[in-house]
Amino acid sequence: MIVLSVLAACSNGNKNEQSALKYPATRKTDTVDTYFGTKIPDPYRWLEDDKSAETGEWVKAQNAVTFDYLSKIPFRNKIKERLTKIWNYEKRSAPFKKGKYYFFYKNDGIQNQSVLYVQEGLNGTPKILLDPNTLAADGTVSLDILSVSKDAKYLVYSINRAGSDWSEIYVMEIESGKKTSDEIKWVKFSDIGWKGDGFYYSAYGAPKEGKSALSNKNEYHKVYYHKVGDAQAKDQLIYEDKNFPLRNYSAKTTEDQKLLLIYGSESTSGTTLAVKELDKPNAAFITLVNNFDNNYNVIDNEGNNLFVITDKNAPKYQLLEININDKPEYANWKKIIPETNDLLENAAVCNGKLIAKYLKDVTTRLYVYDMNGKKENEIQLPGLCKVDALDSDKHDSLAFFSYNTFTAPPIIYKYNILNNKMDVWFKSSIDFKSDDYETKQIFYPSKDGTKIPMFITCKKGIVLDGSNPCFLFGYGGFNSYYSPEFKIDRAVFLENGGIYAIPGLRGGGDYGEDWHKAGIKCLKQNVFDDFIAAAEYLIKEKYTSSAKLAINGRSNGGLLIGAVMTQRPDLAKVAIPTVGVLDMLRYHKFTIGWAWASDYGTSDSLKDFNCLIKYSPLHNVKETEYPASLVTTGDHDDRVVPAHSFKFIATLQEKQKGSNPVLVRIDTNAGHGAGKPTSKQIDEFSDIWSFVFFNLGMKY
Repeated sequence: MIVLSVLAACSNGNKNEQSALKYPATRKTDTVDTYFGTKIPDPYRWLEDDKSAETGEWVKAQNAVTFDYLSKIPFRNKIKERLTKIWNYEKRSAPFKKGKYYFFYKNDGIQNQSVLYVQEGLNGTPKILLDPNTLAADGTVSLDILSVSKDAKYLVYSINRAGSDWSEIYVMEIESGKKTSDEIKWVKFSDIGWKGDGFYYSAYGAPKEGKSALSNKNEYHKVYYHKVGDAQAKDQLIYEDKNFPLRNYSAKTTEDQKLLLIYGSESTSGTTLAVKELDKPNAAFITLVNNFDNNYNVIDNEGNNLFVITDKNAPKYQLLEININDKPEYANWKKIIPETNDLLENAAVCNGKLIAKYLKDVTTRLYVYDMNGKKENEIQLPGLCKVDALDSDKHDSLAFFSYNTFTAPPIIYKYNILNNKMDVWFKSSIDFKSDDYETKQIFYPSKDGTKIPMFITCKKGIVLDGSNPCFLFGYGGFNSYYSPEFKIDRAVFLENGGIYAIPGLRGGGDYGEDWHKAGIKCLKQNVFDDFIAAAEYLIKEKYTSSAKLAINGRSNGGLLIGAVMTQRPDLAKVAIPTVGVLDMLRYHKFTIGWAWASDYGTSDSLKDFNCLIKYSPLHNVKETEYPASLVTTGDHDDRVVPAHSFKFIATLQEKQKGSNPVLVRIDTNAGHGAGKPTSKQIDEFSDIWSFVFFNLGMKY
């Protein structure tokens, strides 16, 4: 083990290192916007142009400073070696069945992308069906959409390049493994709905000449039907609405392919729902829901009866049955599983029964019901866990799911609904002593007294004396949540004495729609207060101290960290806002940013502006001492465009008055995070943990 004798143990070690840092000069302009009479300077606006040569040179200069700093951390390579060793174990996804085949992903260890396998029957020999590692030498092409035709003849798949949200759709014959001539471009935010020898999908028009595909606003989403073997130019336009350019449409078909479902959205919350009878020539769409007040998810059908999970009049969701022809108003919808005290997340049909997945205090519960909503039994799950990838066939008695904890890789279970029995289908072997660690859940009061759940994972028997390094991760938005999940990179931190904590912040989906709404728009400060209270709890209870605390969040969680570090720069020693939404006045002007208005509001509204300007990280950087900060982003991020991180770090470097480094790590040929190759993940996490270890004064 290497001890940080001079660089960490000496009080002036980091200061000496920091004094040698010279940040690149970032040109300032006199750009000013006026919002309802208030003038807001935006001197680094030019960094929004991701195609300019000047921005490119700025990126190179910033990375040069950052990587020079990281290269001087003496144990950086040791962390990378250890992380690579832990990462190198076989991983599999839960399988799903179509026709006579089972499909699953497998990664042998440190392959850049997981490989799609197929086998005939449960006891068949697995063979490679699609290996994305062959599509790009650097592993930056990843699989996204995956859908198998009803007769299991065709596989539709899409690929993403360099982490972009843009997809290209292709078709493969499953039996032969041969790729067809089909190619569909400019696909984004799409589902696949099979009908006969073709499928429905969603796409945008190609960006106009001279416009950036990575930052230009996404408008006029459309649904098309593509027949296998045809050129894209022949695809039939099925659905569009020219009156509402900022709406997205998703197309699915029922398992029997008799009904086409069109979901509409104008934000990340709330959907419309229209249905069309495909076996009736020239049938019109039947509108079941024409507003965005609630969420709807059709899980199955019996003829023209739909089984729908919704939060309509049920913030914790319920399962309803809707007949599309018989007065489809809400008053006529039949309750199958009414709302309970726990959150109904999803349900799957298995052998004519329902497997319902619930969330209780941010951990999973599974129950079996008959199709009339009578509860039959609970599927017993050991310990605090999250179930992912629950998949079943309505005509089969077997279901598969992924069982997740904080301390070990996922276990894939096979469940037989006939005898209520679980068996392990796949379990990984990893170079990490999972049994040495434990997770507990506590509840702490936020600023306004609201009880917030938090998971705390650490080595068994750890002494709570305030000296332990702690990594506090949060999100708090868009009805999402974080429950037990094994993160490979956290293992390095845990085995070096670290404590890993995740609070269930308001704004998320931990307790349903009411919990979500308690942290949106002008209530967004609740999210930041919840996170700050989590840190204060950990410090008060002597899990850690401010000098030993690192805080991190991704995307909306990057906004969280940006807001917390500007409101409470004294709270933590290290802050890492990752691919963060940091300019809250202009976020909606790029790509799909407009869809986040349901959580944030926009600066186009006086009320929203008055709330946003109070916490927007970019606009609340003042001259003070900030934590050691490593802002991370990708140059191909077309969801949260890198301009957020660029402008924020330029402002932070301008106004930092303390000795802590404030750096940006800009990953090239990388996007928001999905599909990032293993090699890039290991590189990024090696740098993040090196930065955390060094600035928390940890030993390695």
